[in-house]
Parts: sequence; C-alpha cells; structure tokens
Amino acid sequence: MTKISLTVNGTARSGDVEPRTLLVEFLRNHLGLTGTHVGCDTSQCGACTIHLNGKPVKSCTILAVQADGQQLTTIEGVAPTAQQGGDALHPMQAAFKECHGLQCGFCTPGMVMSALGIVERHKNDQLTEAIVRHELEGNLCRCTGYQGIVNAVLMGAKNMGVRVA
Repeated sequence: MTKISLTVNGTARSGDVEPRTLLVEFLRNHLGLTGTHVGCDTSQCGACTIHLNGKPVKSCTILAVQADGQQLTTIEGVAPTAQQGGDALHPMQAAFKECHGLQCGFCTPGMVMSALGIVERHKNDQLTEAIVRHELEGNLCRCTGYQGIVNAVLMGAKNMGVRVA
C-alpha cells in the first residue's frame, strides 16, 4: 500500500492505495465521490472526467499515486454551495438543465467537467458551436443527441462571461 495526499474540491484528503489503483476508483471507493462515473474503462467515453490542476483529464487513465500532491476538482466541487447543502448550481450545470443537455444523466458529470475545460481554454476567444462540437469528441452520450449538450455548453459559457458566436 502507498499513502497519497491530495486536495480534492478544496479539502485535503489522503488514503492508502495499492499502486495499481486508478484515480477514478480512489475517488469513488475511498473518498465516496460517486459523481465521477466509470463508463467504458478504456478512456473512450469521458464519463470519468475531472480537473487535475485545473485541466480536464479522464480519471480512468491516471493512477491514484500519480495524483499524489495534486489539486483535483470533481463534479461535487463545481458548485460549492450545493456541496454544502444549498441548491445553487454552477452556471454550466444550470445551462445543462435549461437546455435539456441531459437525459439519463450518466454522462453529464463528465460533460460538465469537459465543458468547463472548453470554456477555460476559450475564455479570451469567441466560442463557437464548431469548437464545442470538436472539443466534445472525447465524451459520449447515448441518450440525448448532442444538440442539447452543445446548446448547454454555449449557454453556460455565455452565462460565465465568455463571448459566444
């Protein structure tokens, strides 16, 4: 077993893990953060997307020991007021609700985390539908079709102050 320490959603966390433990398994099974989903186990679907040091990554592709000392944000940490028992949503989460960018909800946490990464990368540009579609290629949804998701990303970006075409 290896002891790791990291900051998750602004809180220092630690645990003992086997060196082969995937980060997604550590988040779900050791920390109880079940909003990060395991979809395909092959890094194809994006359901396990989190932010590692501010950048979106698929947590099924990283060993927990590789995250030692790092800063992580999961879907549970996106809207801290909601995490603390409130009902406020992050503007991106609200946009997914408003634009019907979810149906069964399985892919939604990964989609939201990826969308926040897209917005961060393009905050000084003009975000377009083409950019959103291209950058969401690593995330799969089997229920909604993608128009509602694309609309949600664009609305969320606009509500976050990003220029949208």
